[in-house]
Amino acid sequence: LQRMLSMAVEVDRSPTCSSRKIADDIFPFILNIPLRSQREALLNTMESQLLRCRLLELLFQHSCDVPTTSSMSLDKILYFLSHSSVLPQFQDETATWQRWDEMLQYLSLLLMSYQTFPLAEHLRSSLSDRMDLIVQKAKPRLQDSDDISQLDIQLKMNDFISRMQEALGQPLPLQIQEKLFMLQ
Repeated sequence: LQRMLSMAVEVDRSPTCSSRKIADDIFPFILNIPLRSQREALLNTMESQLLRCRLLELLFQHSCDVPTTSSMSLDKILYFLSHSSVLPQFQDETATWQRWDEMLQYLSLLLMSYQTFPLAEHLRSSLSDRMDLIVQKAKPRLQDSDDISQLDIQLKMNDFISRMQEALGQPLPLQIQEKLFMLQ
């Protein structure tokens, strides 16, 4: 299935458009996956970084009270950090800190997926155009919203940590602290 999904994204003239269509079709099924381990297995084994990024973007858009319409960028990931909440569908008998842990896991996965496709592999281009770009050794274009400062990151992280500590009502578990450090 993962290989077929990856090929479906790749063969289209516009991988960005095809990944959006496929993600829109798959997204309702992801919301109905009952176990975290199953959701993570699906997302971690996804061969198409572009499709994984789009699915995670939809997941975070769904968890925001005020979704943003901006295109995917580092700034948008910071927006998700500030405005996302734990998804209600995933609130089963697991502890609150584990739901925050899952959210941090998906934020890290989104960041890794985003960094892979626009910055390294020209995956926004069709396969034939991508070959030309690689031959020309063209550098991928950064978006204006990818230009974020260390201060932006620090402020958003501090805000996120405050929200999480308030929701948990206790010191952050070591596992969460490690994920926060890695994300930052």
